[in-house]
Amino acid sequence: MNYFQHEKALVGKDVQIGEGTNIWAFTNIQDGAKIGAHCNICDGCFIERGSSIGNHVTVKNNVAVFDGIIVEDDVFVGANITFINDRLPRSQNGGQWTLEKTYIRKGATLGAGSVIMCGIEIGENAFIGAGSLVTKNVLPHELWFGQPAQRHGYVCVCGQRLNHDLACACGKTYHLTEKGISSHA
Repeated sequence: MNYFQHEKALVGKDVQIGEGTNIWAFTNIQDGAKIGAHCNICDGCFIERGSSIGNHVTVKNNVAVFDGIIVEDDVFVGANITFINDRLPRSQNGGQWTLEKTYIRKGATLGAGSVIMCGIEIGENAFIGAGSLVTKNVLPHELWFGQPAQRHGYVCVCGQRLNHDLACACGKTYHLTEKGISSHA
């Protein structure tokens, strides 16, 4: 085993977990789940079969990553995030339901307590503020927050909010494109 598993974590026998990943107490990872290298899966998480977590991902406490949730590299998933994978859930549906995949792209940040609707994509380096209800696609580098969440500007790859000229305090500058913003070379 080339990863750390807390003695009180449950990890299925058919799970892919990358080198240097930490799995903390009271976490349950089902057979068929995929977790990359150098991740930190904190206390009380549930990782369902059919989900995929990239490399260098932090999943804070009490997060359930359900089937159909794809989390790319370098993503931060705040505590108590709620992912949804069925738009029309019913307790007794006779096995009839529609899985809608959700994509969290490289470098995105999801603030604690947010709810992420199924069937959407959160773009690279996007930033979702704590407690947000995200029901629509979020383009790369966009800053969204609220109930329901809306765009309130843009963020740099370093995570800081960009000014009106799309410049960051770190020195990086960006420009608008039809697909959101892009950094100047």
